Amino acid sequence: MGNKEFQGGNFPLALKHYTEAIKRNPTDAKIFSNRAACYMKLMEYPLALSDCEECIKLDPKFVKGFLRKGNCLLQMKDSSKAMQAFAKAKEIDPNCQEASEGYLKCFNTDDDPEAIKKRAMSDPEVQDILKDPVMQMILQQMQERPQALKEHLQNPEIREKIQKLMAAGLIAIK
Repeated sequence: MGNKEFQGGNFPLALKHYTEAIKRNPTDAKIFSNRAACYMKLMEYPLALSDCEECIKLDPKFVKGFLRKGNCLLQMKDSSKAMQAFAKAKEIDPNCQEASEGYLKCFNTDDDPEAIKKRAMSDPEVQDILKDPVMQMILQQMQERPQALKEHLQNPEIREKIQKLMAAGLIAIK
């Protein structure tokens, strides 16, 4: 019934049906994913994110859970976490076009540069990366010698930190 109402655009009623379905079967990841889609249509992103997390906890290989989480995080303006969700979806299904497109959307935020910098600098993980002397040296090398990036990306730990800075909008690679 929830699917029928969702397809008809009656998201509040679909939400009611999905909530009832969860009460009856609280271990079905797909129902949490569907209810998350309803919450997103109703612009209730924190509730949608909570359902995405529960969906992923119930079925860590369910690609749609990660896709919904990524899209939800994009709407919440958290592109670095969205990027991680889309990357996980891509890891589960390397041919998933929606995961690839979502990942790219994380780089194409239309925020003003000052807002991006302010948001990025409020992230403790970004602060730690920027304070790390090794990362400071690597970023300096990348500025002086762009081909150094290719070498540094071979290290998974460094690659993850560079991706975090890219997702935060602090660095761009051309």
